[in-house]
Amino acid sequence: MKRIQELDDIIAQFDLNKHPFYVDWRMGTLPKEKLLDYSGEYGRFVGTIAKGWETLGEQHYADEERYHETLWQDFQAEVGFSRASDRPQTDTLETAANNLFGQKAEAAGALYAFEAQQPITSRTKLDGLVEHYSMSERGHEYFRVHADDLAEAELLRGRIEKMTDEDFARTKTACALLCAAMWNALDGVYYAN
Repeated sequence: MKRIQELDDIIAQFDLNKHPFYVDWRMGTLPKEKLLDYSGEYGRFVGTIAKGWETLGEQHYADEERYHETLWQDFQAEVGFSRASDRPQTDTLETAANNLFGQKAEAAGALYAFEAQQPITSRTKLDGLVEHYSMSERGHEYFRVHADDLAEAELLRGRIEKMTDEDFARTKTACALLCAAMWNALDGVYYAN
């Protein structure tokens, strides 16, 4: 489990729940315009995740992620999304994800960076939506589905423990790259004028 602890230590440095964007969301102080912008920008990343699972040969999870894209679109509809802002930080996240999701060792690390945080960030966002933002159940569904979804991270932990040292080094780098890119994409939305 030493390897997993190394990855978890990287993720802790980029704990998305500590980003001011998610803190404000949880507290209900995030302006609705920022939520709208986020729905478009982060949606671009959501659209890349299936590729990582396909690279790992996990078609079931890839198909599930494609279904989750439709749930994300429901969230977008609820906040009134029409088009993405195309922020450079999101471009970086999308490019990093597409590149990292193309090779097995890198895909495992990048997916772990996302999947290990997904349940807790989804719970936080769901709680914030229910408590502070007027939205139907349809708009909540993406976050509800992910709030207790631990299976993907567990599967990745098992794969990572069996890797060669060389592959793990690539996995670890990919984890750090995607963590930083996710954090910076939130910066792009949060600090935009």
